[in-house]
Amino acid sequence: MRKKEQFRSIRLSADLDQQIEKEARQRGFASASAFIRAAIESELKGHGQENLQLEQRVAASFDRVVRELRRLGNAQQALFAFTDALARTLLHSIPEVPIESRESALAQAKQRHHRLLKMAALSMQGDARAAMLELTDSIEP
Repeated sequence: MRKKEQFRSIRLSADLDQQIEKEARQRGFASASAFIRAAIESELKGHGQENLQLEQRVAASFDRVVRELRRLGNAQQALFAFTDALARTLLHSIPEVPIESRESALAQAKQRHHRLLKMAALSMQGDARAAMLELTDSIEP
């Protein structure tokens, strides 16, 4: 005995109808109607719910990444503020060099600065270390 079938009519825009026809051919369905029936059955079985859960997990992952980036940005701003405060303190605390010894003091300061950059580069890791070493090698002491 054959199941009694029900018919439903739906209206589709021309674009949606073309997309359905194209997708049905690409996926190997006998007709667009077969594709539509399979899509409806899939949705009724809960595959749509699985997609929703997947989207929610991806969104939660993005939220965690955004929070971590915000935290890193705040830490970087704090580090810059600390470095600025330290530099200001040092510059206000160090006495001016007399004019007659300014040339040699400047040369010594450039050497100390170059050593400081090298030490900073050596304490870094990965690509940042390579970039810093490359920059310090291009600076003449």
